[in-house]
Amino acid sequence: MGKYFGTDGFRGEANKILTAAKAFKVGRYIGWYYGQQHDDGRARIIIGKDTRRSSYTLEYALSAGITSSGSDAYLLHVTTTPSVSYCCRTDGFDCGIMISASHNPFYDNGIKIMRANGQKIEAEIEEKIEAYIDFDEDLPLAEREAMGNVVDYAAGRNRYIGYLMTVPTRAFNGYKVGLDCANGASWNIARAVYEALGAKVYVINNTPDGVNINQNCGSTHMEALQQYVLDNGLNVGFAYDGDADRCLAVDEKGRVVNGDQIMFMCGKYMKEEGLLDGNTIVTTIMSNMGLYKACDAIGIHTEKTAVGDKYVAENMMANGYVLGGEQSGHIIFGKYATTGDGILTSLMVMMTMLDKKMPLSMLADEMKMYPQCLKNVRVKSKPDAQNDPDVQAAVKAAADALGDSGRILVRESGTEPKIRVMVEAESDEVCEKYVDSVIEVIKAKGHISE
Repeated sequence: MGKYFGTDGFRGEANKILTAAKAFKVGRYIGWYYGQQHDDGRARIIIGKDTRRSSYTLEYALSAGITSSGSDAYLLHVTTTPSVSYCCRTDGFDCGIMISASHNPFYDNGIKIMRANGQKIEAEIEEKIEAYIDFDEDLPLAEREAMGNVVDYAAGRNRYIGYLMTVPTRAFNGYKVGLDCANGASWNIARAVYEALGAKVYVINNTPDGVNINQNCGSTHMEALQQYVLDNGLNVGFAYDGDADRCLAVDEKGRVVNGDQIMFMCGKYMKEEGLLDGNTIVTTIMSNMGLYKACDAIGIHTEKTAVGDKYVAENMMANGYVLGGEQSGHIIFGKYATTGDGILTSLMVMMTMLDKKMPLSMLADEMKMYPQCLKNVRVKSKPDAQNDPDVQAAVKAAADALGDSGRILVRESGTEPKIRVMVEAESDEVCEKYVDSVIEVIKAKGHISE
């Protein structure tokens, strides 16, 4: 990871780490870099944003940077990350930018940059942007008629909505579907899709005010949706995050169905239908042991990547696989998208339920989840905490004690100043015991940030 760009773009607290001045320089570089690929120096760059108050500031700063470099900025306004990716792929844009900090609190924000194929940009370009931000190297300013334009492109968002409506092969008539929009980017998109497909739609957390995004709602806070499904007798519920690139589900019994379970049930269905190219699901190292055992039992291969849907997407593209993702709900259906898409994921779950004529609870129960404990520790320095010999010794001791009956994983967050400690084992008590044993050492060595 670089100084500013992590596993999911440039992310940090707005006006503190991610400032308008830095966003302007990102726009300046991107506008110039992609402009060099055109004889007239004019690239086409599309921008979307989520509902955070700071997203407007960053949108204007990025647009100013892009146009001052002589390229054109096309504005999708409030929309989802996958819609930006879709427009990149289908509308001939040189690159796309999404302004969002995904599931983070409202005071954080981020800049995600995508290639023309809708996937995240290469690390080499991120490094060049970082160098430009930190050094005084200047780029030529466009003058007179060479200056770029800012173009309203709300039509692109509408085409994306239309595209989602074409994915299911049958209507959702008779199904009562709950949607938790996290007061984020999906607030006016998800309902439109599901109503057009005939479902009876129940929506919560769809009144964004700039500061309530992800606030006790969405895919990181499932309790409200669980209760909502039970209270209203819904067939299923889906929760998205702030930029709607991830999705978790709630079955008719009010139980959470996570990304690993979604990948298994959809992967099994796709295998049965002859649609699972390569007979492989691409996972990350954070996926539950239960997913691997369930896949082994039905003859589906799995591959592991580093954490981040960016790495999942790269593996899928390189090998021709069509399904991969993360337990957090970032799931890529390669036939339809090149990035995680929460609304698309929910549509694929619906299709699996309808075609197999089974409730979500039965589909989810076909995979046994191993007990898992994950705790995040805010630290002063992620590398210092991760590389501390005493911390490493505690991790090894836990791994030795678990043996073949479980596993421990300690890693740096790619988006926050945190160390993530995760243990899977045969019981919740064992999981928590070994997670706490490592965290205690991190605390004792003075790595904790208050």
